[in-house]
Amino acid sequence: MNSITKLSSHWLKLAFTIILLGFGSLQLIAQQYDLLIKGGHLMDPKNNIDEPMDIAIKGDKIALVQKSISSDLAAEVVDVKGLYVSPGLVDIHTHNFYGLDPKGQYSSGYSAIHPDGYTFPFGVTTVVDTGGSGWRNFVQFKEQVIDRVRTRVLVMLNIVGHGMKGSLYEQNLDDMDPKMTALVAKQYPDYIVGVKVAHYSGHQWEQIDRLVKAGELADIPVMVDFGGANPPLSLETLFMEKLRPGDIYTHIFGGGVPSRQALVDDNGKLRPFIKAAQERGVIYDVGHGGSSFSFKHAIPAIEQGIKPNTISTDSHLSSIMSGMKNMNNVMSKFLNIGMNLQEVVAASTWTPAQVIKRTELGHLSPGAIADIAVFNVLEGDFGFTEKTGIGKMMGKYKIENELTVRSGKVVWDLNGLTAPMWNE
Repeated sequence: MNSITKLSSHWLKLAFTIILLGFGSLQLIAQQYDLLIKGGHLMDPKNNIDEPMDIAIKGDKIALVQKSISSDLAAEVVDVKGLYVSPGLVDIHTHNFYGLDPKGQYSSGYSAIHPDGYTFPFGVTTVVDTGGSGWRNFVQFKEQVIDRVRTRVLVMLNIVGHGMKGSLYEQNLDDMDPKMTALVAKQYPDYIVGVKVAHYSGHQWEQIDRLVKAGELADIPVMVDFGGANPPLSLETLFMEKLRPGDIYTHIFGGGVPSRQALVDDNGKLRPFIKAAQERGVIYDVGHGGSSFSFKHAIPAIEQGIKPNTISTDSHLSSIMSGMKNMNNVMSKFLNIGMNLQEVVAASTWTPAQVIKRTELGHLSPGAIADIAVFNVLEGDFGFTEKTGIGKMMGKYKIENELTVRSGKVVWDLNGLTAPMWNE
């Protein structure tokens, strides 16, 4: 090969390389988005969207939401046609301060659960641990759990400084310190979103007064899990005099025992102040739990116009093995007993985000964190229980989560929507 031929060959190779690099650069420029969720029915209560829409993601943020986005613009495309797409679910009643303290219960003990295995498979991207830690051991909770898991874990501090370590601790009025609780809450505003009291037994209001004082000092809502008293403490006094608008009453469809009132009386009739309290701004939270939900209270209350503001699980070691099971199961119950799908999604996303004052969550606006749930609504004959072995209801609909995105990354894919066929 003469020198001229060699030179021509060199220039041809160089030109070809430049062309290939050019095409590659154009392709990179064309791919404006990292992930495109395409063809699903979008339900975004904050933005009043309830129709087919595509969602494009760049990094950890929502980049674009519109009727149709070209697949050529994304590095990865997930076809979710026939499925629903919502913001990542926000579960504001969980117990995740797990640990190895044999006497710790929900405070670094065996009764709490590692969140990731009970969140992402069900479309939940944010949870609120309610009362596992108090001001004395919040930092331990943060270092031991919050900093080590992928689920976004927020916290309602227990008004009891030692947290939810069991009855011996939870009955200690001397450890209910509003000032110290508020001080720690103000030190960690990125994590602490409320204050909770739970399980206190006694016929007085001191525990509630200290709880609300802590909430006032820290400017955050409080959550009440009523303990027991005989005769029971008055729900009307709690709702109409003690709690502030925006404060939360959990286990809303529990009660009905000698030590705690239910929303309905023994004849299933709604107590006269219940609607007024909700209109006043008291937040009604499900907090299903292992034994804090009853069809005989939920169904007549909903039939008489009382729907929960927020749907939550009260997930812990025993409730996940009982009638509660998971967030999708709890949502499905309400889909079958009087709430429509739009209401169920709102009560599991945007409303709880507002209740805990974290309005950057629970919606799919451009610029928002890309937390997304993709789910199916199955039709058939499904059984739902209150508690293992007690009280079954049959329903036609069941929510099943298919895909979960947390901060722009796929963290759960039930049926391989994002995976290629093995032989391709």
